[in-house]
Amino acid sequence: MKIAGFGVEEWLNTWEKSATYDISQSTISSMTMSELLSLDGVDGQTFYAALNKQKMNYGWIEGSPEFKSEAAKLYQHVPAENILQTNGATGANHLALYSLIEPGDNVIAEYPSYQQLYDIPKSLGATVDYWHIHESDDWNPDIEELKQLIKPNTKMICLNNANNPTGTILDRALLEQIVELAKTVDAYVLVDEVYLPLDKPEDFVSIADLYDKGIATNSLSKTYSVPGIRLGWTASNHEVADIFRKYRDYTMICAGVFNDMLGTYVLKNRDKVLARNRKIVLNNLQILKDWVASEPKVSMIFPRAVSTSFVKLDIDPDQTEQFFIDLLKEKGVLLVPGNRFDMPGHARLGYCTDEATLREGLKRLSEFLHESKYTNK
Repeated sequence: MKIAGFGVEEWLNTWEKSATYDISQSTISSMTMSELLSLDGVDGQTFYAALNKQKMNYGWIEGSPEFKSEAAKLYQHVPAENILQTNGATGANHLALYSLIEPGDNVIAEYPSYQQLYDIPKSLGATVDYWHIHESDDWNPDIEELKQLIKPNTKMICLNNANNPTGTILDRALLEQIVELAKTVDAYVLVDEVYLPLDKPEDFVSIADLYDKGIATNSLSKTYSVPGIRLGWTASNHEVADIFRKYRDYTMICAGVFNDMLGTYVLKNRDKVLARNRKIVLNNLQILKDWVASEPKVSMIFPRAVSTSFVKLDIDPDQTEQFFIDLLKEKGVLLVPGNRFDMPGHARLGYCTDEATLREGLKRLSEFLHESKYTNK
C-alpha cells in the first residue's frame, strides 16, 4: 500500500515543539487535569475514587455503556449501541474508510479538508474526485459541481463539517441536497464533525441524523479541549456499526480504561465545557477580527465560532513554506502553511489558544509581514 505523506502532521511533527507562540493548532485551548476535575464541583474526588477502584485491564472494548450513552446524547437518532469508541477522530475516519472502501470504488471528497478523507481512499485503491471549496464563495463548495461528480460506482462522499482548515460550516439545506444526491447511487456520506460551531450549536445538524447511510465521526480533541486522551467515536446505523465491529478488531482493541473514564466525565459535564469554550472562541475571534481589520497585509473569510481559521497573506505564494519557517525561526511564531492544504499564500491560524499567546503571535506575525523579503511589495 502506498500513501502520501500527511502534510499537516508532518509539518507539526517537525516544528511545533520549536514554537514559542503556537497559533497553528485547531483545538480550543486544552484543559489541564486541574481544570477538568474542577468541572464537577468536588475537584474530581468522585472521579478519583472510582479510578482508584478500577483495574487497569482492557476495560470495555467498544467503550463503556456510560461513554456510549453520553456520546449518543449528541444525536437525535443514534442509539448508544451504534456508538463505537476509537482512538480519536483519526481512528474513527480510518475505521470507516478501511471498513467500506474497496479497489475500484469511487469516492468524492471535499477538497481541501482533512487529508485522511481523500488519501486513505486512494491508498485503498479507490478513485478519488475532489469536490472543491471556493474562496470566492466563502469557502463553500458548489452543489452543481457535486452533481457532475456523482457516478454509478460512487461508494462514499467524504466531508469535513466544519471544514479544516477554513472553519466553514455546511448548513442543513446543503447537507440535505448532498444526501439526496447520495441516495441516487446508494452512497455513504462520511462526515468528520470534530468542530462544533459554538455561537449556535443547536443549529448544527449531524449527518447521522439526516441520512440512514450517514456516518458521523467525532472526538474530544477539538471542541471539548482534551486531545490528550485520544478518544473519538463513530455514529452510524446498526448495519454499518456491525461492519465496523469486524474491522475494528483489526485496528484497535480498546481506547484504555483511564481514557474511557475521563472521556465519560467530560461528556457528562459537556455543558460546562462548552460554556468555557464558547467564551474562549468568541473572545478570541473578536481579537482575530480586530487584527485583520488593522493589518493591511492579510484578509480572511472568518469561521463561524469554530476553532480553526484560514488567513490569506500578502506574500509570494511560491515562498509560502519558507516564509513560515523563517517566521518561526525569527519570531518564534508557528502557523501551518497553506501549501500543506494545496492553498499557497494562506495559512491555518489556530486562534483558540490562550489569549496572551494569540495576541503576541499576531503582533509578531504582523512585524514579520512588514519586514519579510517574501511579501509582495
